[in-house]
Amino acid sequence: MIKVAVSGAAGRMGGRIIHAISEAEGVELSGALERPGHPLVGTDAGMTAGLGTVGVKISDDLNAVVEGCDVLIDFTAPKVSLKNLEVCALKKRSIVIGSTGFTPEDRALAAELARDIPVIIAPNMSVGVNVCFKILKDIARTLGDDFDVEIVELHHNKKKDSPSGTAVRMGEVVAEALGRDYNQVANYHREGICGERTREEIGMQTVRGGDIVGEHTVYFIGMGERIELSHRAMSRDMFSRGAVRAAKWVVGQKPGIYDMQDVLGLR
Repeated sequence: MIKVAVSGAAGRMGGRIIHAISEAEGVELSGALERPGHPLVGTDAGMTAGLGTVGVKISDDLNAVVEGCDVLIDFTAPKVSLKNLEVCALKKRSIVIGSTGFTPEDRALAAELARDIPVIIAPNMSVGVNVCFKILKDIARTLGDDFDVEIVELHHNKKKDSPSGTAVRMGEVVAEALGRDYNQVANYHREGICGERTREEIGMQTVRGGDIVGEHTVYFIGMGERIELSHRAMSRDMFSRGAVRAAKWVVGQKPGIYDMQDVLGLR
């Protein structure tokens, strides 16, 4: 039985991950972590998640929670995730990170810390989204430079980063397939007299409002035809189930950085 701990256990995603652990075979909840001073520290993690009592209390002791698990699932924020990763590396525990908004420097630090443990970092753990990543590569390679590429993403009004990690990864996949540098061709803003669209740019548009879980559409726009590849998340359960699937896969892997493409065998 794989022992799984959850960071951000009192949050929306934390609760859904705890639910997913309770429904999955071969895993058990071993720990639940929250920031020091959180009002729910000391309460039963199952009660907080709406499951009833599960016998695991929410703790603010990172070292103790990591010590008691085989793998930590973390959907928090980059700074918190990196701190959790640092402790997991020290204690030789695996970690699954679903946080978004990492800088290039953050990613470099994560790669350094992953020299001794297997780490999964994925902006989206949905099986469907990761199938989209694979399909996007094929579409972009086939269409080449004759189609303009625009990406539109929609999320709830509480989301802190923009564009979403998933949208950025979609842009990176398309850019890589077309032989472009995403950081050079991504266009996040158009206003006023901004000139004609360049052939190389990849437009990134963001919508925030209400309780939208997550929607992403990549447009390949040619002369007289258009291809749209869309994914719509109806609930957070698809992310939580993917995270648990990743947690089961990562334990026992060789040290290094992995993502959901590795977990799903899509490479």
